[in-house]
Amino acid sequence: MNDNHELDPAKRAHADAAARDASPPENAALPAPGATPRGRPLALAAVFAALLAIGIVPRLSARAAQQAQTAAQRALPVAVVLPGRAPADQALILPGAVAPFADAAIYARTSGYIESWRTDIGTRVKTGDVLARIAAPDLDAQLKQARADEAVAQANYVYAQSTSARWAQMLRTQSVSQQDADTKRADMEAKRALLAAAQANVAHLAQLVSFETVTAPFAGVVTARRVDVGTLVTAGGTPGSPGQTGELFHLQQTDSLRVFVDVPQDSAGNVTTGTDVTLSSPQYPGRRFAARVARSSGAIDPATRTLRIEIDVDNRDGALLPGAYVQVHLRIASPSPALELPASALLFRPDGVTVGVVTDDGRVALRQVRIGRDFGTRVEIATGLNASDRVIDNPGDALAAGTPVRVTSVTRVKPGPAAVASAAAPDTQARPIAATPRAASAALR
Repeated sequence: MNDNHELDPAKRAHADAAARDASPPENAALPAPGATPRGRPLALAAVFAALLAIGIVPRLSARAAQQAQTAAQRALPVAVVLPGRAPADQALILPGAVAPFADAAIYARTSGYIESWRTDIGTRVKTGDVLARIAAPDLDAQLKQARADEAVAQANYVYAQSTSARWAQMLRTQSVSQQDADTKRADMEAKRALLAAAQANVAHLAQLVSFETVTAPFAGVVTARRVDVGTLVTAGGTPGSPGQTGELFHLQQTDSLRVFVDVPQDSAGNVTTGTDVTLSSPQYPGRRFAARVARSSGAIDPATRTLRIEIDVDNRDGALLPGAYVQVHLRIASPSPALELPASALLFRPDGVTVGVVTDDGRVALRQVRIGRDFGTRVEIATGLNASDRVIDNPGDALAAGTPVRVTSVTRVKPGPAAVASAAAPDTQARPIAATPRAASAALR
């Protein structure tokens, strides 16, 4: 019985092994002492990130903002101007000098004393009107003598002519020799020459006597009378010396006037004969005089770099006076309008004209530019500048490239009308020397 219930040792060992495999080990469900759970590192990282977001990151951001504010306060404050584009059709205002259409100094052509004068300054005369009379009794006597000599020569010629005719008739009948007939004929030709000389002398003296009456060569206004009754005048007086050796009267034609204008070289190509212009005078505020370019020199004066033009003006109403100063208004077409900047934005340095430009990173970049026309408060920039550039206005002389700047204001340049190109009107007698533009003179300094 007992033997039947007891298991074989081999079977018992097999049963114990199966029981061990079926039940887990005793230490499998319990962690080892001091061991960390797997989810705890992730939780600690999340807590650390939250602490950064709540405390440290705002402090860092505030510190960066404070540093940026400090850097901005250290940056140089500047005012910026944006270049303006000049209009395609620009107004050009130039000084002009008004001159009479005809201008003549009247001199004596014969010597004598002023017997009388008929006109004074301001007198309007017509062609051929008598201005004065010169008394020349010695010249009158010479004319009388010349006419008497002419009469003698005329009589001698008539006598020689008849004598030659008679000797020619006698030669046909062989009453005289051929030599005698030729002598009489030669004498007649000599008398004819003497008569011609006497007649020429009479004509010469008669012309001189006619100069005793001083007349106006054209219609105009007497602007000067430099003689009086009894003044001794000489033929061919020296200009500029009044009285005995100078001009007697000065006459100007004022119903039509000329205006002399010197056009700068950069605008000379746009001004041609027939160009319409208007004139304005300080003595007639608001009034414009229509005119047209009548003549052009067609060449640039190398001394002034200007083109001389003449404008004819109808002045039958006498509004404009010769010698006056006027402003000439022209419209100049520009196929490629240039950029304009205020003159205050320019820096004049030994290496040339420079402007300061604000870059995208807020620093200064220096650029050399070439100036076109100078309008006083504005200048044209021919090269060296882009329309999108931000130019520093009123820069300091010590402005250097790379300097950090802070833009305080931005203004766009508004192109205006052209200013007067030179300070004085052109001289109608001598070629003027044009004023050097302000920018160029400053650059030379």
